[in-house]
Amino acid sequence: MPALEAVLVLNSGSSSIKFGLFEISAAEPALLCKGLLDEHEAKPRLVVKGAAGEDLFEKRRDEADADGGHLFADVLAFIDDRFGQDSLRAAGHRIVHGGPDHSGPVELTDDVYAKLEALTPLAPLHQPRCLAPIRTLSAIRPALTQIACFDTAFHHGLAPPASRFAIPRRYEQQGIRRYGFHGLSFEYVAGRLAGIAPQLVAKRTVVAHLGNGASLCALRNGRSVDTTMGLTPLDGLVMGTRSGTIDPGVLLYLQLHERMSVEDIQHLLYHESGLLGVSGLSADMRTLLASREAAAWEAVDLFVFRAAQEIAMMATTLGGLDCLVFTGGIGEHAKEIRSAIGERLAWLGVRIDAVANDEGRERIAGGDSPVEVFVIPTNEELAIARHCAEVLRLDHRI
Repeated sequence: MPALEAVLVLNSGSSSIKFGLFEISAAEPALLCKGLLDEHEAKPRLVVKGAAGEDLFEKRRDEADADGGHLFADVLAFIDDRFGQDSLRAAGHRIVHGGPDHSGPVELTDDVYAKLEALTPLAPLHQPRCLAPIRTLSAIRPALTQIACFDTAFHHGLAPPASRFAIPRRYEQQGIRRYGFHGLSFEYVAGRLAGIAPQLVAKRTVVAHLGNGASLCALRNGRSVDTTMGLTPLDGLVMGTRSGTIDPGVLLYLQLHERMSVEDIQHLLYHESGLLGVSGLSADMRTLLASREAAAWEAVDLFVFRAAQEIAMMATTLGGLDCLVFTGGIGEHAKEIRSAIGERLAWLGVRIDAVANDEGRERIAGGDSPVEVFVIPTNEELAIARHCAEVLRLDHRI
């Protein structure tokens, strides 16, 4: 029996790390198991489930482990015990910011790591969380190949004017431009859409990744031609705790007249704004939709207003709209948000079938809708596994 060839995919969030273990010997990676490392609970825990969602393993630690090293060691021990000590070929990481140099996956070296760490000011909420597991795994298993996969890579081909800020050109030459994010999600959805409706590949498509982090991508021939996030993941749509697009004068006012420091403003924009800031209640869309508080519905209304407004902006880039795709936690599960956005875009030809939307079907466009409308669950972990398999094959390691 041939040895199993597997890749461990790590997708780091603000307080937990989702992971998946994929078998990569075939053309398409196959999920073996998935799980969660929650290192910020009072008792940090590891939960592992099978590909079908069945419980496989759970372990809690008595004391918080600051660097998460024990939890990662537990994951590796589980993989070795269940799938064999020689099964793990590599670990793949979702890295939020790749900067101007990375248009595809890359094997991690000390030099690559240092360059990615230098990009932390452009994604201070995300980059450190993405990079921390790399050092931890290196300490536990130094010989393990680690591969970085970038959220910015899918947008690497963005060109002026979509990529450009209206500031002196010398700053653009220093790399201050619009990069875009959620690229692994958009890449997966673009591929899935091509499988579902190949006739739409050459059409004008907007993908709405709506979640705690939210952005849009304008697709033409399966490629990104515009997106709502810019130099950092702060730009664009209203998000859970992030402001999205904001008048730069607001920031100047807070500095000059409220005497707020740069650090205070950064914390305000990343952690205290968005749905949380407007509602004063929660950053969770589910909580806001269930609330009877006026402020909760005002936050929801602003989220919908801005999403519809910027979908129309993406349609302007494309010269029209033939297809709208919802994905991400909110996009996939909040039927009320999909319906409300559709109503605001009726003038653009979007018609959503109420029954199909309520049932969460894959295709939710009304029969008379000139615009096709889909709900496609994203799968960033599978996109990362595909990239890792590609890197290993090119190096003849699988």
